[in-house]
Amino acid sequence: MYEKNKGYDYENISHKYLLANGYAIIEKNFNCRMGEIDVIASKDGILHFIEVKGRLNTEHGYPREAVNNAKQKRIISAAKYYFMLKGSDDIPCQFDVIEIIIENREINYIENAFWSNT
Repeated sequence: MYEKNKGYDYENISHKYLLANGYAIIEKNFNCRMGEIDVIASKDGILHFIEVKGRLNTEHGYPREAVNNAKQKRIISAAKYYFMLKGSDDIPCQFDVIEIIIENREINYIENAFWSNT
């Protein structure tokens, strides 16, 4: 299951996790020239821009470590563009990471994993 299109599998796992935990999924794989956001979800009046990362195990580190500064900047830029398209930027939001480790059957939801200063 996790060899052909791992990213797709990890995203499906994350969607099920979010729905089971009371999140409403607004967008999946939002793409623009600034970058991509894997999931945009809402819960309790907060918009969550979520990056999904997964690995078979932690032999080469945790999946969250792949969300480096450059990746964070692309996600933040894409989020700003999303707000511009929607015509509003006064909605509380945060940037989260869902990390999936298959061998451990582990899902870690890291809220406020990073933030924008602007």
